[in-house]
This record gives sequence, C-alpha cells and structure tokens, in this order.
Amino acid sequence: MLLLLAGRVLAQDGAPPVTTPAGAACARCDWAMLVRYRAENARLGPDPARVVFLGDSITEGWAREPPLAGDPHFVGRGIGGQTAPQMLVRFRADVIELRPRLVHLMAGTNDVAENLGPESDDEVLGALESMAELARAHGIAVLIASIPPAADFPWRPGLQPTARLRRLNERLRAYAARTGIGFVDYWPVLATAEGALRPEYSADGVHPNAAGYRAMAPLALTAIDRELHRQPRRSRLAAASAR
Repeated sequence: MLLLLAGRVLAQDGAPPVTTPAGAACARCDWAMLVRYRAENARLGPDPARVVFLGDSITEGWAREPPLAGDPHFVGRGIGGQTAPQMLVRFRADVIELRPRLVHLMAGTNDVAENLGPESDDEVLGALESMAELARAHGIAVLIASIPPAADFPWRPGLQPTARLRRLNERLRAYAARTGIGFVDYWPVLATAEGALRPEYSADGVHPNAAGYRAMAPLALTAIDRELHRQPRRSRLAAASAR
C-alpha cells in the first residue's frame, strides 16, 4: 500500500518517494497511474483465454506467485495503494483493451483505509459496479473478489476496519447474486474468527505472503473455471466494438 502524506507518495518497499504539489492539480501527475502498464499492454498479443487480475498491492504481489506467475494466460494488473475509483479510471487501458475472457476484480482495502480520503460504502461499491458493468458491456466475464480480511492497517492505524469489510463484502456478494456475475470469497481460508488476516499468512496483517496466496489459489482457479464455462454470449456492444 502507499501512504499519501503532504503531497508525497511513500512506498512501503523503500522506493524513492514521488513528490507532487500538495493538493494541487498537475498535468504531469498520473493520478490513476495509467502509464504503469502502458508498455506491457502494448507488447501483449491476442489471447482468447486471457484472464486479467485487476487490483491493488494484494493483486500486484499475487502476480509473483502461483497461479498468476507462470501461467501465460493470466495477466496481473495490480498497483499498490490504489482505490477502486483509480482502478475505474484505468479499467479501459488495463482490462478492456486487453480483450480478456474474464476479469478478476479485487478492490476496497485502500478505500476502507482512506488512502485518498473518506469514501462512503456506496461510493466504493459504485466504482466496483461500474467496472463490472463496463466489462459485461464488452463481453468480458466478471469475477468479483471479496475484500481481504484485516484487523488494522499499519499505514492507517486505528480505523478498526473489520466490521466495515464484512459489510462491504456482503453487499458485493448480494450484487453479484442479483446481477448474475461471479463472486469468490477468500475469507474462509484467510480470516481468523475475529476477521483478521491469519498471522501465518501475512507479515503485516494485510498483504498475503506466499502461503496466503497458495491458500487463495484453489478458490481462484475454481471460480475462474466456473465463470468461464458459463460465460454469456457477448453483448451487441462488444460485437460492434470488434468489427
């Protein structure tokens, strides 16, 4: 995750901070980080079996672990610190234009952590729902992931996020059921009874380690396979876009 403070973006991995005018609009400031995967996206050729994983640092870390690592059909598009509205801005570049069969959406941790300021539940869910609607309009199957468990955020302590994470996940589950899109819940394998991330699966209580990603992998693969086998026919908009 990234901590935004006084116009400086501080990376947890010790990378040099990016300094921007505090609170000011800047033509050179890439708020949604559209440039992050631009070159990699341009190098990708067609792949009718492609699955894009869109998310924040949890997804970014997963790209270095199975099943993402080593599978040529899986494309990781996670960016540390990002909120759902930022992912929505880059959704066309990092998902739609890659023409995947399915997108795995995992967002909400940084929204609950208030990385870019407070957001209401409706605002967080609205960004995720907008991404799902865009995907479906372009014939891309959607798999919404539960927001992973956490008892606290090291970079934003004291928010006591567990109850809100549960509430948001129940609303995501209900939205998926109502609209007929996929939902995958990682809490059964990641969470303690109290709703924290199991300590053997994380060093900081937020980001899964290799063992955590191994625990998530079977759920992800089963859910992806299920959604691909029931993927509806492409919409008229998607068909028109392909012509």
